[in-house]
Amino acid sequence: MKNFALIGAAGFIAPRHLKAIKETGNNLVAAIDKHDNVGILDSYFPNADFFIEFERFDRHLDKIKRKGANVDYISICSPNYLHDSHIRYALRYGADAICEKPLVLNPWNIDALQELESETGKKINTILQLRLHPSIIALREKIKNGPKDKIYDVDLQYMTSRGNWYHISWKGDLSKSGGIATNIGIHFFDMLMWIFGKVQDVTLSSISSEHASGILHLEHAKVTWFLSINYDHIPQEVRDKGKRTYRTLKLEGEEIEFSEGFTDLHTKSYEEILKGNGFGLVDAKPSIDIVYKIRKLAKGNV
Repeated sequence: MKNFALIGAAGFIAPRHLKAIKETGNNLVAAIDKHDNVGILDSYFPNADFFIEFERFDRHLDKIKRKGANVDYISICSPNYLHDSHIRYALRYGADAICEKPLVLNPWNIDALQELESETGKKINTILQLRLHPSIIALREKIKNGPKDKIYDVDLQYMTSRGNWYHISWKGDLSKSGGIATNIGIHFFDMLMWIFGKVQDVTLSSISSEHASGILHLEHAKVTWFLSINYDHIPQEVRDKGKRTYRTLKLEGEEIEFSEGFTDLHTKSYEEILKGNGFGLVDAKPSIDIVYKIRKLAKGNV
């Protein structure tokens, strides 16, 4: 049994990490969030110590360390712009890090973290759960076994509606979230490169605080993509069913079904991390490069 601590316990994604820690047979000893609406802890680790001040959280983990019951992993579910700092804290404490995507906001942050990994001997893991989805694995195998010179026509659309709160929260702040492409698109970009190869070119068709679209040229695909948090962009037939999320991936006009099977992917991610097979800095960097370039294109700097 490994000991875990968690940063960002009140966030949207935290329950998936709590579930993964529990289902892999490990223990959460401490959690922190500046917000105290963390009753979800009772469902998984009611005995975990909870803090709203980082200084007290740090002191508590130091006490644990001095007693010889070191925290092995620190899971990071904090806002995107804090990931880099919290990863550094984890490694300097002496724990491996498990960080939600995007691992960091800027490509140069990866280079600095690689140096810290070397200095501390600790590992930085990120969650790229779509690489573990059975349908995506099957699609990757199909492409690998297909014609080596073929450029596939791919269409990706992902719409997940968000209310007015989104724009007021850190998610609506470009400097903190990285914008739409980073906040809701980065794992799709990673998935596409994992399947179709390295980026050749990125073009941006449109972008706002609520949506982004463009074309991604990969080694083996031309991907037309559209991302949105605007409810009105969701197809009417989907809205009529009371749903607020729509995702579709088409290969040469044929639908690739991957809308189901997301529930257990964080647990699978943790299982692989605990075996030493987690996705690290090298895996995360290409998609971080893409979303950084999209931000630059949006500013007209390319």
